[in-house]
This record gives sequence, C-alpha cells and structure tokens, in this order.
Amino acid sequence: MAKGIVLGRFQPFHNGHEHLVLEALETFQEVTIAVGSSQEEWTTDNPFSFQERKSMIESWSNEKGLNQRITVVGIEDINDPPNWVEHASKTHGEGTLVTSDENTKNLYESHEFPVHWIELHQRDQFEGWRVRQSCMMLSTVYDDDATRSVLSPTVPSAIIEWLITNDALYRFLQLNAGPHAG
Repeated sequence: MAKGIVLGRFQPFHNGHEHLVLEALETFQEVTIAVGSSQEEWTTDNPFSFQERKSMIESWSNEKGLNQRITVVGIEDINDPPNWVEHASKTHGEGTLVTSDENTKNLYESHEFPVHWIELHQRDQFEGWRVRQSCMMLSTVYDDDATRSVLSPTVPSAIIEWLITNDALYRFLQLNAGPHAG
C-alpha cells in the first residue's frame, strides 16, 4: 500500500492537522508529514524552526502511539508554484497527497500526483493564523491551566504541553517586541 503525505507548515501543529493525519492513517499504513517552509523561523507567520515543529509533531505521534507509522521531513519553500511539486517530491517521495486545501489539491493534480481529498470540518476555526493569534494572546499569561483551557479547542494536548514545557509561547511576545524607542 502506498503511503500518505500530509503537507503543511504546522506553525504550530493544530487540530486541523491532527484530523488530516488521522484520516490519512485510516487509509495508509504509513504517513509522511512534510513540513513546508522549513527554512523559515522567528517570524509572525513562521515562529518555529523546522526542528521545533518536528519535535512538536513527534511529541504528538508518541503520545498517540503512532511514531512507527509517521515520518517527519522538512521541505524548504522555493516560492515557485509551477515547480513546487517536483521540488517537494524529492523530499516527501512518492505516495498520495492527503489534503483539505483546494489550491494544494489543484497544484498536485495538475502534476498528475495522486490526491486524497479530506473535507475539513470547521475549517475557519483551524486556520493557523487564528491559533497563532491565541498563542500571541497567551504569551503574556503565565498560567499553564489558562493556556490549556484557551488552546484545547484548537490544539492537541501533546502540542499544548510541548508549548508549555519548551516555554514556546514566549516566542510570540519576543516576535512582537521589536525595537523600542528610548
């Protein structure tokens, strides 16, 4: 059986990503999680490095007992959509892309790459920018229980614990601090 490939930036890995990966594992024995924009870090849209995102995902897969079925790889962005599939395939390999993103689906299908479409429920709730905004708000709240309460509707518990244990929410405060006058 071919493998499934789930592509995303995972900034951070949230419940929408979890849904995609679990759906992929229903169909495929193994899944490659391809972390896009792997060279990006320490920006508002890409706060975490590839190694941090990989660590997050591995903490989730370990908690779920799925680490034997999941491989995490990083793919640098080339900002060249017509050549993206060929570029990304060199890293994620052959298989079937599992996606809920219409643009990604169309791009891969235009290159005759097999695609398995997943309808994502509550897509608006699971947009990465919304999760990052919640993390930004929590960057000044030093209450782990409050963090768990606010993030639990959108972020898996293993990822929340990773964020807390690694003091990763503080990153969001640092990103917005910028230079100050005087």
